[in-house]
Amino acid sequence: MPRVAEARAAAEPSSPDQHARQLRILQAAEDLGAETDLDHVQMHEVAKRAGVAIGTLYRYFPSKTHLFVGVMSYQIERMGEALAKRPKRKGDPGELVFDVLVRANRALLSKPELASAMMKSSNAANAATVTDVARIDNTMRDVLLHAAGIEHPTAGDLAIMRVLLQAWGGILASSLNGRLSMPDAESDLRLACTMLMAGTSAARAAAAAR
Repeated sequence: MPRVAEARAAAEPSSPDQHARQLRILQAAEDLGAETDLDHVQMHEVAKRAGVAIGTLYRYFPSKTHLFVGVMSYQIERMGEALAKRPKRKGDPGELVFDVLVRANRALLSKPELASAMMKSSNAANAATVTDVARIDNTMRDVLLHAAGIEHPTAGDLAIMRVLLQAWGGILASSLNGRLSMPDAESDLRLACTMLMAGTSAARAAAAAR
């Protein structure tokens, strides 16, 4: 289990050059995380591949947990940006959300070592010390709300999204450790989306319009 540096807060980049350095670090970690398991990823190797000083790496990412939670946040933000550019689709909210999550699952499982590193780090992180954890949750929630066509979510919608994301995380973890085959994982994911999204305001509005 990766250790979290509790005492040191991660710095936030404030200039274009700092943003560029942080991005190079994330991309280097993404590449290394896809090549080997989390325990064998060395911070000095990440810094070397990113072309930054080791002190710069630790300023932005005080531990490997911070680093791979950051990688996961970066990936989800990219996914959200790509989805936002797609034309809005109409249809069953459960199917629309399933389409997003199954695409995310397939992308993550195509690089199992990296996916495992991100999941382990995310599960080990405390939101009070690793702020990107909350960013992951909020970004993924907003991605699913957008996919479902929910512009003004109710408290019930938000609760459903929390439960759905927890279900997705469990399904993804079981896929990564070999407890679920890809077909079973996608079948379970579809079931979770169908059952949970049926209780959303989007599903009720769709039913009323029919």
